[in-house]
Amino acid sequence: MLIAQLTSMGMMVIDTALLGHYGTEDLAAVAVGGGIYISVLFAFAGILQAVAPCVAHLRGAGRGNEIAGALQQAFWLALLLTVPGILILLHPEPLFALSRIDPGVEEKARAYLSLLAVGLPAALIYRTFHAFCNALGKPRPLLVISIASTLLHALLASLLVTGRWGGEALGVLGCGISNAVVGWFSMLAAAGYLMFAKALQRYQPLANWQAPRRRPLVELLRLGVPMGFSNFVEISSFTLMALFIAQLGATVVAGHRIVANLAALCYMLPLALAIATLAQVGYNAGARDWPRAQASATAGLLLAGVLSTLLGGLLWLLAVPLTAAYSDDPAVRSVALGLLGYVAFYQLFDAVQTIAAHALRGYRITFIPMLVHVVCFWGVGLGGGWVLAFTGSRPLGAAGFWLASLLGLVLASILLSTLLRRALQWVEE
Repeated sequence: MLIAQLTSMGMMVIDTALLGHYGTEDLAAVAVGGGIYISVLFAFAGILQAVAPCVAHLRGAGRGNEIAGALQQAFWLALLLTVPGILILLHPEPLFALSRIDPGVEEKARAYLSLLAVGLPAALIYRTFHAFCNALGKPRPLLVISIASTLLHALLASLLVTGRWGGEALGVLGCGISNAVVGWFSMLAAAGYLMFAKALQRYQPLANWQAPRRRPLVELLRLGVPMGFSNFVEISSFTLMALFIAQLGATVVAGHRIVANLAALCYMLPLALAIATLAQVGYNAGARDWPRAQASATAGLLLAGVLSTLLGGLLWLLAVPLTAAYSDDPAVRSVALGLLGYVAFYQLFDAVQTIAAHALRGYRITFIPMLVHVVCFWGVGLGGGWVLAFTGSRPLGAAGFWLASLLGLVLASILLSTLLRRALQWVEE
């Protein structure tokens, strides 16, 4: 799961590295536009992730004959969610209005988002498949598709961004075109696996196709909307941070983009463990094996906490060569180096809150964790970040947002781990 997550994130790394060497304005555009796209994608993908605890519970309860129906209803939901998703990407004016963005950066970001909208339907269908495979404990197809998609993106983006394809160098537009093409490639590969994989024959995931049904869709939304909103709050806090920081200039937002990119890569470690924890907790909860469900949650917390702490130390030691790999601009590298320490320090707290939130999803507890994320990421992270960044006698600028994010993650880790402990006590009773 970790390798699959890292390879999928490789597309973002490729975009950032290519544009970092192509031009600061294009890098700033992908920072703003990419942040909006990731917020939309992960918000709706979070709703679709509701299929994971549903499938895990059905599998644990020995009701495998109902799994195909749950997946098909999730696919219908994915298609419904593409409509508002595309509208947001094609009309980002309300989001751009939140900050004063350089006109050149805004124009490029708009064009980039319009291209990403083309690939959004495929991306949401693939994310549904992604959650389904994780719930069944089958990450290998995700790994193969992710590696193939990343390699395809590396080839297409490098040709289109630089002009090596024989035409004009497209910069950020080249990244947008490549992302859209790769999104449809991933979806088609997923469809092929669902149709022909021997490992899924007993579930017949695409056989006896069901029309949309109200009760299953409502149940998916009941579980998924809090999950999706939690994802949106967490991801959008970084998106809005980029929009607010944009008023500090292209150099600052480009440096922020490098740090945000590294933070997203580091997040893949606890996220992979969290997805595995959700599947294990959900399976054992479906089988009503509460001691084993608790052991799965505890193991996830210990593994993620230790490994993420080590990762934070490694990030601190390699800060200089990492930032140099992203940009040739000394000013951009200087901004990134000034912010990277916050990311290195908060790895432990990010790991704890991520595992705890996903373990609670395995127990089908999603609403209260959503409230925790709203308070910690929007209230402490963004609200506190704005105060630290732009007010007072010595405003901290971009560093103010990263410091507030660190404080928000500390609070989220405390609240969610406490809630998980209470949930474990409740199911035992």
